[in-house]
Amino acid sequence: MERASDTLQHILARALKNLPSGQLPEAAWEFAAGRAVAEKTRVLACETTTLVVEVPDANWRAQLYAMAPQFVARLNQFIRIEHIKFELARPNAAPAVRSQEEGNA
Repeated sequence: MERASDTLQHILARALKNLPSGQLPEAAWEFAAGRAVAEKTRVLACETTTLVVEVPDANWRAQLYAMAPQFVARLNQFIRIEHIKFELARPNAAPAVRSQEEGNA
């Protein structure tokens, strides 16, 4: 089973490398963090070597900061990132959960 997983990850990695640069940070984040985390967060910007990610609350931020070194290692397969900055969602901001329409864009 491990071989199939490695093959799928290789295929996904190759597909990510072919994305336009504007779509790459968000797609790389979903790959690095996993779908469940990516659905609760939102990439706000990719500034030089820092990826800025919006998180729903302080608990999420603390947990994701603890996992940041793992995320950075996975992200570096696709984009040069040294740091991830997790920002709390603004109270009046739209939720980070993507709609079906956004997923098809």
